[in-house]
Amino acid sequence: MKALVKVGYACNEHCTFCHTQQLRHIDGDADEITAKIHRAHALGHTMVVLSGGEPTIREELFRWAGLVAHLGMDLGLVTNGLLLAYPEVLARLMGSRLRYVYMSLHAGEAAIHDRIVRAGSFAAATAAIANLQGQGLAPTLNCVVTRQNLAHLRGLVDAAAAWPDVTLKFSACEPKGGAMRLLDIVVPRLRDTAAAILDALQYARERLGPGRARHGGVPLCLLPGFESDYDDLRTHRYWTMVEVGEPDLLPVDDRNKLHPSPHCDECAIRGGCPGIFREYHGRHGHAELAPPRAGLRSNSFSWVLEQVYTPTGDADHCPLLDPDGPGGGSLDPWEPARHLFVRHRDRVARYRCDSRDFDDDAIATVKHAHGQVYLDASRKPAIDDLARDLVKLVRSPICAPCRHRHTCTGLFEPALSFDLADAEAELRARLAQLGGDVLEIGCGSGRITAVWRDAIARGAVRWCGIEPDRDALARLHERVPGAQGRAGLAEDELPKLPGASVDHAVIAHAWNHLDDPTRVIDELARVLRPGGELWIFDDVPFGLARTGAQQARAAAATAAWEHLRNDDAGAAAARIVHTEFVALERRDIAPDTGNQWLIRYRRSPA
Repeated sequence: MKALVKVGYACNEHCTFCHTQQLRHIDGDADEITAKIHRAHALGHTMVVLSGGEPTIREELFRWAGLVAHLGMDLGLVTNGLLLAYPEVLARLMGSRLRYVYMSLHAGEAAIHDRIVRAGSFAAATAAIANLQGQGLAPTLNCVVTRQNLAHLRGLVDAAAAWPDVTLKFSACEPKGGAMRLLDIVVPRLRDTAAAILDALQYARERLGPGRARHGGVPLCLLPGFESDYDDLRTHRYWTMVEVGEPDLLPVDDRNKLHPSPHCDECAIRGGCPGIFREYHGRHGHAELAPPRAGLRSNSFSWVLEQVYTPTGDADHCPLLDPDGPGGGSLDPWEPARHLFVRHRDRVARYRCDSRDFDDDAIATVKHAHGQVYLDASRKPAIDDLARDLVKLVRSPICAPCRHRHTCTGLFEPALSFDLADAEAELRARLAQLGGDVLEIGCGSGRITAVWRDAIARGAVRWCGIEPDRDALARLHERVPGAQGRAGLAEDELPKLPGASVDHAVIAHAWNHLDDPTRVIDELARVLRPGGELWIFDDVPFGLARTGAQQARAAAATAAWEHLRNDDAGAAAARIVHTEFVALERRDIAPDTGNQWLIRYRRSPA
């Protein structure tokens, strides 16, 4: 894991878009930088990456590089590369375990690059790139896309053909610093940036082969076919970063961007999308975005075990505040959403989530607002029985009075008395009381249908199910003799049913699988008899604490995504706007519940 340490904001170039342009007079104190290198080591980082400004102009560079190596870490640089044009400098840094270079190059020709950066810099930059070839560094060349180079990105791809070790990155220009001050001169409209980057990525795939060009800062909906080629601090395995003057290393995040609501709320690829720069959105809005609504998505993610340790304090003392713990008593390095600390008896386990299926806000909702955090206690490739396979984790009682409760990552403990099967059993008992004509949508192989087995056999329930999976429906017919199922989508099969023909309708664990829930609700309003009830229950996303071996098994499994949305009770209820339906009951998700919500309605008289 990398730590990004800003050493100051002075620079020997003058990029038109520089986001720290107004801070160029500020340099970090040398002792402060030294202390932060030691702090990165104490936190367990394996690499310190020096950045700025331009880190290579600091006279302490080689001293800091030597310290990083002495502490057993690797060294990285975020640099304009000018100093690396000198072979002896590069050799000396390689001797201090230089293993990572992220370098700026904004065009494949001097006239364009120098216009953006500074006259004469292109020759030195390309000399540095030549020196980096064959060193095992696999440098990234970052090209910030501005109005000055927008039409010249293919030229950089052509230049990269001579540098087989490099990966290109095309980055949207963030309206900050110099780019904000000269916004209309420097920053292209997002649609133009995306079109130019998409063209460059397609050209690079043909010219250089797959994997040689990536992108950053552009919403994924504008780069179809290249969604998985997104590149940012997290894809480069950065864990923390620290600016000049900040007292401690802080988690990396995407808080400089946003997903406009409600425009992006139902986007199928939101989890891995960076969103849109806040400053750009403030100036231009979000009309250029085209979030895809259709598409499968995950309904779970994992925190993977990183460390197990024994805290020195007693059980009433928070181990996260332990001066002898991995954080040295500071909460700052731990991400509120993506880190997970679990205490069991006298040990504490630290986990981390690197999933791109969910963004930080969604993970925080699962962890803190909904409290759907579980320990994977199984040895299966994929979870198939939540009640047996999972142990619920809840916030420790010592968190309740803590003043850091709402900003901290939190301490979790197993809730050994909690049983997911209890809520399921209670719901099944209630469903068993339904009689008459019962319609079940998304009946699967009969997990819920079985509650009516005896009633169907004696004729007290006339059951009809709709299920798109014919094999599952065949298993249901074996499991529940007399059950009559229809193979197909609810959207297609419901219109075939007579009006006012059903006493009760149940959508069991299928709401988030429906192609068009609004259309389904329209049809249910037609087929339900006045006074009939509509039951809808489904799950919200959940997070699993796993070992590395468990995560490897899960990653190798063949389980496919099935969810088209991840509605909770509130989101589902918001879609049911028919005046024919009167709300009777709503069970929301909370940290003291399982992950199944329920909403229930009555069909009002015509």
